[in-house]
Amino acid sequence: MKDHSQALAAKRQALLEAGVEMMDPAAVYVEDTVTVGAGTLLLPGTILRGNTVVGKNCQLGPNVMLTDCTVEDNVTINASQCEESTIQEGCQIGPYTHIRPHCVVGKGSKIGAFVQLKNCNLGEGTKMAHLTYVGDSDVGDHCNFGCGTVTCNYDGFQKFRTTIGSNVFVGCNTNFVPPVTIGDGAYIAAATTVTEDIPGDAMAIGRARQMVKPGWAADNREKKGKK
Repeated sequence: MKDHSQALAAKRQALLEAGVEMMDPAAVYVEDTVTVGAGTLLLPGTILRGNTVVGKNCQLGPNVMLTDCTVEDNVTINASQCEESTIQEGCQIGPYTHIRPHCVVGKGSKIGAFVQLKNCNLGEGTKMAHLTYVGDSDVGDHCNFGCGTVTCNYDGFQKFRTTIGSNVFVGCNTNFVPPVTIGDGAYIAAATTVTEDIPGDAMAIGRARQMVKPGWAADNREKKGKK
C-alpha cells in the first residue's frame, strides 16, 4: 500500500513539473500509464485510468473518471464518466454524462446533464443538452437533440443502428426505432416516434392529435367528490 501511494505521489509530481495544474494534488488519482498535456487543470475527484491520453489546456473535474480514453485539447469534462472513447477538441461534457465504450464525440460538441452515449459516432458541433440516450448510432454535424430523446436500439434480441445526417433538429421526447435513417436538414417534431426513414429537409410528426374536452376535469372532480 505504501509503495502504491508513493507511486501515485510520484506521478502527480511528474505531471506538475510538466505543466499540469492541480487544485488539490492529494485529491487526484492518475495511473502511471496516463498521459496529460501541459496547461490542463485536474480538479478534486479526478480519476484517470488505463491508457488514457489527455491533451493540452483541458479542465477535468470535479469528480470525473476516465478509463482508456483519448481526450483532445481544450476539452471540459465535469462530474462525468467515460470509458474507451474519444472526445475531440473543444468539447464540453457534463455534468452527469456517461459515455460508454466505443464512442467518438465530434469536435466542439456539447453533451450535457444525464446524457448517456454508447457505441456511437457524433459529428462536429452536435448538441445534446440533457436527458438523452443515444446508442448504436451515427450522427452528423451540427445536430440538436431535445431533452428526452431515446434511440430504441435493442428489441430484446438484436441491436440496430440509427443513422442521422447533419443539421438535423430532433424535438423533445423523440423516440427512434431503428433501423432508421434521417436525412440532412430534417426536422422532427416533439413527441414523435420515428419508425420509418425521413428524407432530407423533411419534417416528421408522429403523435396523436390533441383533443380538448371543455369542463371534463371539473365534472370528473364532482363525480369523485373532490372540490
